Amino acid sequence: MDSTAVVRAVVRDRVEVAVTGPDPGALRLGVLLPLSGALGLTGPSGLSAAALAATEVNAAGGVRGRRVELVLLDAGRAPHEVAADAAGVVGLVDAFVGFHTSDVHRALERSLNGRVPYVFTPPHEGGSRLPGVVLLGDSPARQLAPAVRRLVAGRGLRRWALVGSDYIWPRAVHRAVSAIVRDVGAEVVWERLVPFPSPGIDAERIVAALARARAQAVLVSLVGRDLARFNRVFAASALAQRVVRLSGALEENVLLAAGGDETGELYAAMRSFAGQGDDRRIALAERYRALFGGGAPVLDAYAEGCYDGVLLAAALAASGGLTASAARREAARLLATPSAWPAGTLGPPVPGGYLARADGLDLTVITRL
Repeated sequence: MDSTAVVRAVVRDRVEVAVTGPDPGALRLGVLLPLSGALGLTGPSGLSAAALAATEVNAAGGVRGRRVELVLLDAGRAPHEVAADAAGVVGLVDAFVGFHTSDVHRALERSLNGRVPYVFTPPHEGGSRLPGVVLLGDSPARQLAPAVRRLVAGRGLRRWALVGSDYIWPRAVHRAVSAIVRDVGAEVVWERLVPFPSPGIDAERIVAALARARAQAVLVSLVGRDLARFNRVFAASALAQRVVRLSGALEENVLLAAGGDETGELYAAMRSFAGQGDDRRIALAERYRALFGGGAPVLDAYAEGCYDGVLLAAALAASGGLTASAARREAARLLATPSAWPAGTLGPPVPGGYLARADGLDLTVITRL
């Protein structure tokens, strides 16, 4: 079976689902992925990873005899459009799983309003959530504090700049990292939030401002294509060999879009990386290649989160916890109980994250955070 056939076997169009109505023989999960917009370059790997999870569960007999089906929605569009589409399939899907920008996330949360479970898988901005929302990723402080502290202690980086997209998650990152930098005796010497979404950032002007500020390190919270463009311009500048960049959004797909990086000064702090080498990640990569072949989209951290999110939704359904009122409490239990996850799958994700450095087209893990 080729990769397209694998996806078609488990993915249903939302219009088709609306026409045919509920199916008691299927556990339907609305999968919210950025297939367009700033994060559109990460969507295909997320869809493949979700299809892998659904395929594995179905191969083991499904969930209480129900096959897993994925109802795909493009979460790369304007927040109100995505929220309206998701609201339109409430009652036809059993839960939502996905990754996308946090402005979309908040619009979805309001639109769903605790009517159905919603597993949000990427790094998030922190704060409270409505009933039914389950977070798999890390808050800004948890994701980035260990990396900032390590770089300050090991490299003596005292002058930090913050550059991000102007929406909820980067704003929260800036607040958290400003406090972290102060706590370790360093300072933020320059900060910029770039309009989002935008047709493209003026990366040259930002790099010039960083030079004037005499920054030693830059925390970069741009996303998707803006992050790729910034890194391309920065790598070609006079700052490339002497200013450290750290990102909580850089993964393999964006690094490829940037053309790689040979400066030795570009770092990423994420839950996982393609080459990190632990047993679970190796096994996941082998299963992914076996199903989709060597030409499949890179299995990045966002995609792995989507794989985990689909499995968690299946585990919640199997335990009877796939309801808005029970999902968060039951998810906490399941994440600590590998035996409760669907048979034939890799079980729950391993908590924590990694610091990696760009090495050409790869991200080489330096340490576990």
